[in-house]
Amino acid sequence: MDAFYASVEQRDHPELRGQPVIVGAPPTQRGVVCAASYEARKFGVRSAMPSVTAGRLCPAGIFVRPRMEAYKQESREIMRIVAETGALVEQMSIDEAYADFSALCPADAADAALQCAVPLAKQLKERIRAERRLTATIGIAANKLLAKIASDHRKPDGLTVILEREKAQFLRPLPVRALYGVGKVTERTLNRAGIDTIGALQDFPGDLRALAGSFGLTLKQFALGEDHRPLESGDEIKSISNEETFLRDTDDRKILRRCLREQAEDISARLKRRRLGAHTVQVKVRYGDFTTLTRQFSVEEPLMESGDIYRLACFLLSREKLVHRPLRLLGLGVSTLREMSGRQMALF
Repeated sequence: MDAFYASVEQRDHPELRGQPVIVGAPPTQRGVVCAASYEARKFGVRSAMPSVTAGRLCPAGIFVRPRMEAYKQESREIMRIVAETGALVEQMSIDEAYADFSALCPADAADAALQCAVPLAKQLKERIRAERRLTATIGIAANKLLAKIASDHRKPDGLTVILEREKAQFLRPLPVRALYGVGKVTERTLNRAGIDTIGALQDFPGDLRALAGSFGLTLKQFALGEDHRPLESGDEIKSISNEETFLRDTDDRKILRRCLREQAEDISARLKRRRLGAHTVQVKVRYGDFTTLTRQFSVEEPLMESGDIYRLACFLLSREKLVHRPLRLLGLGVSTLREMSGRQMALF
């Protein structure tokens, strides 16, 4: 879906259409951004950014309080429409899914099957537009890697097909960070070796394991547009968390902040190892009498950097006034996980 949270708000409030909409707390209050419309993104506004920073970057921005239940309900309706196509569906997040149309597009040649999927994708886009009054961008390809790249190619309201006979040429001019699994560290290593584009990866004569370790062989396959990952059945990891029980109950802010920062760094490292991003951050507190509370906050764009996770955790503790007495335990977790493309990892 295109700028999902903000698009729902613009649909439900026509006066917001075409305006720089920022879903989150207003800049006059302590808060963070959940999502931003394309009009606001042009000013550099992004998810998890402090609202005061968003207000400074986009003075004309219109701040709207998030309505998570409305977005979740909208997601259910859209995923129902996708499922009713008869495709095998793997939902990746509240607003993104893979749909395998192989059974609906039988053909002897791969490109013929992909071409067969084009009218089905157009029908899906039009049905979402007609029934939900929202736009979606769809990428069509023979595997998950290429379909994701295609879906990022023409946003918003786009439709891109990467044919098998054209995939290597389509990928050549793209930066290496466009490949799934190429994060900032791998990108820098490849760039130092003179590899800036996927085309340079395709032409590299040596063993990429010297540059990317065990990922080198897979990286070469990805550069050629080959990806054998199947759609997942739903058994994938659902959340990542960390918690600490203190030797003595404490409400010392320095101790609690240090604890949260260490937990955020650990969670961030685990997300990056799995090449995942998180849409939801949750804090957990337990008091001396063993009363336990949890609170969570969701953003539209996936998070993986420790600073973003830490900032949201501090925001939750402050907003909910959870440290009103000493804590026996403090925990931090993330959920609503999705796989991250190399481009997304590089952006963060």
